[in-house]
Amino acid sequence: MAGAAAEQRRLATVVESWLERPVLIVGDAMLDEWRFADSDRLCREAPAPVLTLRRRISAAGGAANTAVNVAALGGRAVLVAPVGADVAGDELHDCLDRAGVWDRTVNQPGRPTPVKRRMLAGNQILLREDSGDPEDALDHDGVARLLTALSCATEELRAAAGGEAPTLVVCDYGLGALPAPVRAWLVDNRERYATVALDAHDLADWRGLAPTVVTPSFAEATRLLARAGGTTRPTGGTELHLEHPDGGLADGPSEMTVGAAPGAVRADGCTGSTAPGPVGEPTPGEGRVALTGDGLSVTGTGVTVNTLAGEGVDRAVLAESRLAELRAHTGADVVAVTLDTEGAVVGGADGEPRRSHSTPVPASHAVGAGDAYLAAMTLALAADAPLPTAAQLAQLAATITVSDTGTCVCRRDDLLAALDQPTNTTSHPALVGGDELDAIVAEHREAGRSIVFTNGCFDVLHRGHVRYLEQARALGDLLIVAVNSDGSVRRLKGPDRPVNPVEDRGALLAALACVDHVVVFEEDSPAALIEAVQPDVYVKGGDYPPELVPEAPLVRRLGGQVRTLGYVPDRSTSAIIERIRSHSQDLSPHVDDREPDPSLRTHTQAS
Repeated sequence: MAGAAAEQRRLATVVESWLERPVLIVGDAMLDEWRFADSDRLCREAPAPVLTLRRRISAAGGAANTAVNVAALGGRAVLVAPVGADVAGDELHDCLDRAGVWDRTVNQPGRPTPVKRRMLAGNQILLREDSGDPEDALDHDGVARLLTALSCATEELRAAAGGEAPTLVVCDYGLGALPAPVRAWLVDNRERYATVALDAHDLADWRGLAPTVVTPSFAEATRLLARAGGTTRPTGGTELHLEHPDGGLADGPSEMTVGAAPGAVRADGCTGSTAPGPVGEPTPGEGRVALTGDGLSVTGTGVTVNTLAGEGVDRAVLAESRLAELRAHTGADVVAVTLDTEGAVVGGADGEPRRSHSTPVPASHAVGAGDAYLAAMTLALAADAPLPTAAQLAQLAATITVSDTGTCVCRRDDLLAALDQPTNTTSHPALVGGDELDAIVAEHREAGRSIVFTNGCFDVLHRGHVRYLEQARALGDLLIVAVNSDGSVRRLKGPDRPVNPVEDRGALLAALACVDHVVVFEEDSPAALIEAVQPDVYVKGGDYPPELVPEAPLVRRLGGQVRTLGYVPDRSTSAIIERIRSHSQDLSPHVDDREPDPSLRTHTQAS
């Protein structure tokens, strides 16, 4: 027991070590939409269920979900990807904002945001509708702006990390976000990144990148071997036999369905050997990919993978036998072949395969589990964790996300809890008092961390606030937000403010991933708190220069620097309140010609 506890502490230390590690994610970003419905009858027109929509949720998908997982695990995530100027794109931006991802996506008018819409009844996925055509290639201007965003985001991360080279994650799912010029730029600029992770449907497109780690599915690995090696005959009992036509080789297998165990599952829970297995999800232009019930063959247009292995040999054994070839063909230091709910097989330069296991779950529970695996594996390797440790943490992150239907996200607290470790509350938002804040600041000073401080009323929290606070958080290791008390707001803003009491304002601020601590102050000026905290960076919102900030002389006398950050245009508390009041006034004549009750008018102004 003592040994297990020590191992868990060792793993938790790695999780702590990757906190705020800079990671740039680039690739195919999409929106996952989940529609939950009830059904109790069939329609008259066809033997199809009649669905009554009960709720709808949206989540980041693809490269965007990888970025969300990096941020949720404690990394500093920046996403660069083309996103359409459409409703789905707006929803995706909101998903990124809520997750604390630095949104550096590039607007692409006329090119829709890819969306995967799933309709469920009784927790069973009935159908999925995909929109967003990969044939809608980026135009020349779109490619140029994407390359500019990549270069700027790289330098932004490097500056925020004090000159440290960031980590790069490439998510290429064949949806057109990474055309040849972008791939060439990433290959040419490989030296700007310390660690590079690659998740691609077609690994052959990325020769020359020299990634630190690649994470192909079993089908993606076989496709690469087929295309790279031609026809290979077995030389031993566990060799993979790859065949393809003598003519031009078409696209081979793509990513297998996540979360489906090979073979049919009988009512007694045993896996059959004759029923069809899961069906793969082909890239555009290729036929379906099928895995036979015995789990030993994968078939797709233009390529047949037949193990010709002895009885009892499974995909894990086959993957282990080809790890060295996969490393050679990809140029990667580490290859992690994911096997859906069978876990993964990981190999590095030492030639020693590592096997991890998972538990079969419904497919609707495992959407995006591979993104959690990729994020944790990347963060662990970027933190210089040994490969066995990185493999353990990656598998654990993927496994603990599959407890319910929806797009999987692994949070740092959940990962630490799975390791039976107390969560580090100093890395997450919390409402604190002045005395408690003094102790927190002293603790972080002793650890050598830099402290960022800002203050404000934050009466009606909006997108401009979130962007501003995210940018402030990026300037140091800890963000403390001082919020004006209700009395202070009334003195500063007038008798009809605040709209929301300080308890609500503080709770909302504390819920933001980018905010570490929130403290309430009664005075009109935060000078006393600034004296107590002595921040390394003091941040104010506005377009005026730092010299005009009233607190600037005090901050500089204490050895800190002052930064001003502009708000998002057209986003302000006053404008929002004015719109609400204007809307209320526009509606009142249509509702009742009488003079509104004064108590109701007061309630409208305060809501």
